[in-house]
Amino acid sequence: MNILIATMPFDGHFDPLTGIAADLRDHGHDVRWYAGPHYQPKLDALGIPFFPFVRASEITGDNIADVCPERAALKGPQLISFDAEMIFIANVEHHFRDIAEIKSGFDFQAFFCDAALYAQALVAAKLDVPVYTVAPGPLLVANREVPPPFFGLRPPKTPVGALVHRGVRIMLDRTMRPAVRRYRDILTAEGVTPIPADRFLDVAGVCAYRRYLWGAPCLDFPQLRVPANSEFVGPLSPPRTDHGPGAALPAVVTDGQRTVVAVSQGTVDNEDPTKLIVPAIEALRADPDTLVVVTTGGKNTADLRRRFPEPNVLIEDRLPYEHLFDHADVFVTNGGAGSVLAAMRHGVPVVCAGKTEGKNDINARVGYNRLGIDLRTERPSARRIAAAVATVRSDEHIARNVANAREQLASFRPFETIRRHLDEQRAASAIDPAV
Repeated sequence: MNILIATMPFDGHFDPLTGIAADLRDHGHDVRWYAGPHYQPKLDALGIPFFPFVRASEITGDNIADVCPERAALKGPQLISFDAEMIFIANVEHHFRDIAEIKSGFDFQAFFCDAALYAQALVAAKLDVPVYTVAPGPLLVANREVPPPFFGLRPPKTPVGALVHRGVRIMLDRTMRPAVRRYRDILTAEGVTPIPADRFLDVAGVCAYRRYLWGAPCLDFPQLRVPANSEFVGPLSPPRTDHGPGAALPAVVTDGQRTVVAVSQGTVDNEDPTKLIVPAIEALRADPDTLVVVTTGGKNTADLRRRFPEPNVLIEDRLPYEHLFDHADVFVTNGGAGSVLAAMRHGVPVVCAGKTEGKNDINARVGYNRLGIDLRTERPSARRIAAAVATVRSDEHIARNVANAREQLASFRPFETIRRHLDEQRAASAIDPAV
């Protein structure tokens, strides 16, 4: 079967589909990928043929500040509104034109994408191709039992809390109106029935043949009602390799002589290391029995090394989490979905401190499910980090929950599930050509 994969140009959206691509290719499918040029080296390394953005522009974690300088001054609802319209919707027509042109030369029978690629509705309706969507974070659904997204809220415990959530939903609806209006105009111009306004954040729930959910039920709020076309499939980890830059960890990480605390401030909101990296190092460096392993995402690495020359502080641009977490005892993070999921998969409790890009929603789930500690800020003090690390290392309740999460994640067979759905789709198509 010919399969095209397409993703928004962010690592957290791209990485979860790499394992799917490699598995489908290894089982005989012709798998190709539509992505921004930033991702060509990764695709070349995977051996996946690459179609670059032609009409669409590429906004990544590396260039977003240069391409959208006005974004730096925005916060809260204004930032949410800007990102929704200018990053996720503005490119929809260009993505679709590129993908339609690809289909004229590569007749794909299945289309995989991340949930934030809004061109998926046009692919499903106009190219008549089944869409398989991967949610790179918590499911965004019109489910009133689950808190509204983007604000790090937890399920309400009182009528007052429920009233607050109602107010946030009203405010969020107003915030999203420019993006919703623009998206509905695009679909209408293409002759496609517009997505209902209250399903804007749940576009895959409307148009996807199947939607694969991040992680496992134990990582989400128990009040979540999963839609009929959706299911949890586990970690969807990138292919694990034992070669390449950074694959061999330094011996100081693997020798088991110290408690290893991994620290990350993500790959987008990492320009200012004083938010999390600096206070985390300051919190932990005084203990010679603790090794602080920092990954910077390539930002400020040399400056941080000069500032923190202690032998128990290791600072690198990047390290492979699938290897690092084999040896880590605690993970201090701003709450990236992929990295938190990798920690849970390896049974590593987390200390979370992040508020942007939906990370506060990840962190709220971590705290609510007692998988670690949510500090509910993006600028925690060194004192709070030190106390939180000590707590997650000693709290038996957290340890049990993390162990249960690891066991639940290990029980999934995501690639087998996806291949089974493809086989079902192919069989249905053979019976009914309209499918």
